[in-house]
Amino acid sequence: MAETAFIRKQTHFSEGMAAGLSIAIGYMPVALTFGLLAGDTGLTLSETVMMSIFVFAGAAQYISLSLLAAGTGIFEIVFTTFIVNIRHFLMSASLNEKVEEDSLWKKALYSFGITDETFSVASVKEGTVSAGYMFGLIFISYSSWVVFSGAGHMIGANLPETLQESMSVALYAMFIGLLVPSMKKQRKVVYLAGAAAIFNAVFYLTGSLSTGWSIVLSTLLSAVLVELAYSKGAKRHDE
Repeated sequence: MAETAFIRKQTHFSEGMAAGLSIAIGYMPVALTFGLLAGDTGLTLSETVMMSIFVFAGAAQYISLSLLAAGTGIFEIVFTTFIVNIRHFLMSASLNEKVEEDSLWKKALYSFGITDETFSVASVKEGTVSAGYMFGLIFISYSSWVVFSGAGHMIGANLPETLQESMSVALYAMFIGLLVPSMKKQRKVVYLAGAAAIFNAVFYLTGSLSTGWSIVLSTLLSAVLVELAYSKGAKRHDE
């Protein structure tokens, strides 16, 4: 009986790894770019790898690099990361309705590996999702992100100095690459991005806030105002 349960867990783990293979491949270029930019920002190889090990959040890590480059304080970086990743509360709550009942420590362990991509794959799987499947899905995705982050840093260290300095442009290109697809899908994202940009420009030109707090406050203000505007619009439509 115990042997059958072990084989079943192995099968679920293998299924999860197979489902996560496409994610792992997709993470390769993004993680390589992150490693290159981390080296250009001044992070060592160990710091780059450790950030990917303990954070494992692409957008948040890229934002952290830009804030570090601007000399932003630790609190602002942590708070901005929290805001960027707040959607994980919703993803975790949604996925909790789909996963099978299991030990709390197992759920806590694999919840660390929930990203936009792993959430999407797990949520569309037919039937309930086992812990073995989640561990397999996250293991291959997580491994790819960590390994190629380190590989990107090592590659960047061997590039000519002029090319290393020019890699900072790739950070802005990456942000544009993350933003544009969302803007195409939802008009709300366009308003959010536009409002945040205006607020940040005002704070920057007036010199009233530091770079870190300017980003934090711009994000919060744009999110609140756009959400209020959409809520009022929905009420009027219902009336």
